[in-house]
Amino acid sequence: MKLVVLDGYALNPGDLSWEEFEKLGDLTVYDRTSYSDTTEILKRIGEAEIVFTNKTPIDRQVMEKAPNLKYIGVLATGYNVIDTEAAQEKNIIVTNIPAYGTEAVAQAAFALLLEITNQVGLHNTAVHEGEWEKGPDFTFRKAPLLELAGKTFGLIGFGRIAQATARIAHALGMKIIFYNHRPKEHNDSWAKQVSLASLLAESDIISLHIPQTKETTNFIDKQKISKMKNGVILLNTARGGLLNEKDVAAALNSGEISAAGVDVVSTEPIKNDNPLLSAKNCFITPHIAWAPVETRQRLLQICFYNIKAFLDGKPKNVVV
Repeated sequence: MKLVVLDGYALNPGDLSWEEFEKLGDLTVYDRTSYSDTTEILKRIGEAEIVFTNKTPIDRQVMEKAPNLKYIGVLATGYNVIDTEAAQEKNIIVTNIPAYGTEAVAQAAFALLLEITNQVGLHNTAVHEGEWEKGPDFTFRKAPLLELAGKTFGLIGFGRIAQATARIAHALGMKIIFYNHRPKEHNDSWAKQVSLASLLAESDIISLHIPQTKETTNFIDKQKISKMKNGVILLNTARGGLLNEKDVAAALNSGEISAAGVDVVSTEPIKNDNPLLSAKNCFITPHIAWAPVETRQRLLQICFYNIKAFLDGKPKNVVV
């Protein structure tokens, strides 16, 4: 049996092992495969029956020219890179990796928020550049600092990651409100479900935790920003396309949004003309919320269990 990993580097740059997968058959791992060169994608899939992909797209054209393909394992939760309609027509099983990075993404959301409120990076750099030793006082501040206790933390979406994020916010003494497109049952008495309008109006910090769909693309735009508290902090560790980046950048520059922390942008890698790059108080990390070594190890393990289940005739985590 031939197995191919089209773009394994992001998941495993060398600190994990593909050894278990090698026991299943003839495994070829490519660090990266072109997202746009169909010829290269097809050449690398070749006669493979099992293909793993993270962000390399596998569309109808690829499926039609890969006659042996029986299984596509997506090395992520989102599977928008796969033409699921074509896969279903061709009886190709597609699986994803759900719920592998819940705590890590919640942690990353707060890494961004605490950087905004405490400016650790800015002050660390200043100290190492000698500003403290040359100063007349025992302390100095290069930017305003903000206490989170008592602030209202609003979450748009209330799935696993949002709930983990809410628990951290609650532990820091924040008031928790959330909006979910469908009423959401939960056991946390300290988390209040509200309308979207109420969340936008009441939140000091807004954190996004919804999938990107046709309906949610550009979800945070000029109109919604106008309904937010002046000086709100915005966090996005979900999907870059949820933000109308031009509108968010304008709001950052005007002060309507006091700061933003984002781990994702609309086009990745980021383009040099992305308006968030030049916006005031915009903190950007390169889609790393999912990437602690423990999280990636868990993802790899779930991927292995997925393929084992498929080979045993009992596929799990199937999306089509």
